[in-house]
Amino acid sequence: MQAPTSSPALEVSTISRSFGAQAALAGLSLTVNRGEIVTLVGHSGCGKSTLLRVIAGIERPDAGSVRLDGEEVSGAQRFVEPEARNIGFVFQDYALFPHLTAMENILFGLRKRPKAEAAAMAEEVVRIAGIAHLTDRYPHMLSGGEQQRVALARALAPRPRILLMDEPFSNLDQGLRDQVRGETIALIRSLGTTAIIVTHDPQEALSAGDRVVLMRAGEIVQQGSGYDLHDRPNCAYAADFFSPSNKILGINRNGRMETAIGNFAHTLDLKEHDAATVFIRLQDIAVSLGDGAIAARIEARAFHGEVEELTLAVDGLAAPLKARTMRRLPETARAVTISVENARVFASI
Repeated sequence: MQAPTSSPALEVSTISRSFGAQAALAGLSLTVNRGEIVTLVGHSGCGKSTLLRVIAGIERPDAGSVRLDGEEVSGAQRFVEPEARNIGFVFQDYALFPHLTAMENILFGLRKRPKAEAAAMAEEVVRIAGIAHLTDRYPHMLSGGEQQRVALARALAPRPRILLMDEPFSNLDQGLRDQVRGETIALIRSLGTTAIIVTHDPQEALSAGDRVVLMRAGEIVQQGSGYDLHDRPNCAYAADFFSPSNKILGINRNGRMETAIGNFAHTLDLKEHDAATVFIRLQDIAVSLGDGAIAARIEARAFHGEVEELTLAVDGLAAPLKARTMRRLPETARAVTISVENARVFASI
């Protein structure tokens, strides 16, 4: 029976997977809609790659279920082998067959189709991906970016139900990474392919997906648009993951968090004199020669071109503050003033 077209492309329900005493996935649930690009992000060991492998069928879950287009492919009573799931997978090292040309690599995933149909499907994805000039080359003759494009074309050629990509850009130099990532996302969108991209890079996660899913210790911490996770983090972990922060201890007095550098509004349910942590991102500290409210001293400077990172000593604080500014201060400046433009308060780190 064909699944209804209104069903999500992917439904992962309360999936658990452990390796010995270590829980890689802890009752995780996730739904991905058709044509949606989702980025999975988190520190190493949080379960991102394990989740991809469970979806692909490379790993069997200990509990829970996976449904593709409404069809159960992993569950208590059913397990569909990876080759029967019609899932595209791009590995971190691309996993191209070294003895096959680029075109032969692309055709490999189409080998069960009639020859003429396979050739037509391969030619179409080669044309769309813009790699016709690479088809006769072997993997060792290709650059890293070219290998990534061929691996992507091979994964997309069979028109997969969903495309899974595990750190697909991590082996590329920064400048090339941005270019290849942009081309990859454009290609996926042009084909209307549903995709999940695993990354450990916060900026990549924010820029590449329609939805960002932040993981920690086998669980989803927060999910939403890039703006949601960056601008409206729901916990200290999310706030710190997407942008480094100064962390200052505060005391709740009269409904505000009192610190050595000011009092800050919060929405926590705290008792009078309860402690909490104020997170102030580096770019949320304005530094000037006299316009700010708090006196500070520049202890160190790190010039990065457009942005300069300052280490600032402030009376009453045990540790210096860090600030990032695009404002050009005199190179000899030491005494400055600062103002805090935004702060977030969390009960724990």
